[in-house]
Amino acid sequence: MTTIDLPQGTVSYRVAGPENSTAPPVVFVHAFLVDGSAWSAVADHLAEQGIRSYAPDWPLGAHRTPLRADADQSPRGVARQILAFLEALDLRDVTLVGNDTGGALSQFLLDIDADRIGRLVLTNCDAFDTFPPFPYNIIFRLLRGELLMRLNMQPMRLRAFRHSPLGLGLLANELDPVQTRAWIEPSLRSKEIRRDAVRFLRAIDPKDLLDVSTRLKDFTGPVRIVWGTADRAFKPALGRRLQRAFRDASFVEIPGVRTFVHLDAPTVLAEHIVALSSAQPAQDS
Repeated sequence: MTTIDLPQGTVSYRVAGPENSTAPPVVFVHAFLVDGSAWSAVADHLAEQGIRSYAPDWPLGAHRTPLRADADQSPRGVARQILAFLEALDLRDVTLVGNDTGGALSQFLLDIDADRIGRLVLTNCDAFDTFPPFPYNIIFRLLRGELLMRLNMQPMRLRAFRHSPLGLGLLANELDPVQTRAWIEPSLRSKEIRRDAVRFLRAIDPKDLLDVSTRLKDFTGPVRIVWGTADRAFKPALGRRLQRAFRDASFVEIPGVRTFVHLDAPTVLAEHIVALSSAQPAQDS
């Protein structure tokens, strides 16, 4: 992995695809307690199509280098960190791809500064005042203190618990135990990583994302919403409502797929990203 120093701290990221690609670059935004490796299969498919992609480990509890103690860990603050990453690498006309918590962060980023974003792909994610949905609103409350997080993360050491509905089991049809262990390891071992994660959880306010939704129509780029219909938390109705919030959005259902579309259907998701890369923005009326 490569690292880059941002004003908020050091961010590690994975790069796939040709350095000299002429296609718009893709930047991924993952969920809470997940790292950029979740996008690897999608990134590999994009690389085969000549598309270069970037999969950072955002500071959501599975990152391995703590942020500066004064870094803004609110959702809007993390969105500014994503913007700082784009600026540091001078990435333009970006295809931004967000999932779960990362979908909410992508919406915050559009609200802050969408100049570097050419198009947006959202898979099952938080939207409006569903931030987070049941049962994750309860689970997140159990992690909203450094001691609480330390204690309540301990059962996640066990694969059976980690892959159960009380852990990560609702998110994908199949999970790699080695990968999921790697996701939780930083928060198990590091007080500073738990600090970053807890500060993010404490700053979540559904009213903030609901407010952002009123301005999503300001984004002029094309949007594709790719929704797994087997998701028990993010229902298709939420995705269709999110589609209507944008001025130029299409909605695609993928049967049998859960929250982590990038794990359950990486080839299909990659195909939609490739297709959107050639789409043109809607014209202002």
